[in-house]
Amino acid sequence: MENNMVKLDEILEAVKYKETAKKKEEKKTCILWILAIIGIVAAVAAVAYAVYRYLTPDYLEDFDDDFDDDFEDEDLDKEEPEKEASEEKKED
Repeated sequence: MENNMVKLDEILEAVKYKETAKKKEEKKTCILWILAIIGIVAAVAAVAYAVYRYLTPDYLEDFDDDFDDDFEDEDLDKEEPEKEASEEKKED
C-alpha cells in the first residue's frame, strides 16, 4: 500500500510540474508575441519614415542656392566699380 502511495505522490508531482511548466511556456509565448508586434510596428514606422524622407523635397538646398546667389550678386556689384576705376586709370 505504501508503494502505491509513493507512486501516486510521484504522479501528482509530475502533473503539478507539467502544469507549472505549461504556464511558464504560455507566459513566454505571450511575451514573444508582444515583442514581435512591437518589432513589426517599429519596422513599418522605419519604412514609412524612409519613404517620407525620400519623397520630401529638400528645401534647404534651394535656400542655400538662393542665399549664395544673393551674396555673389553683392560681390559682383562691389567688384565692378573697382574694375571701372582701374580701367580708367589705365587709359590715362
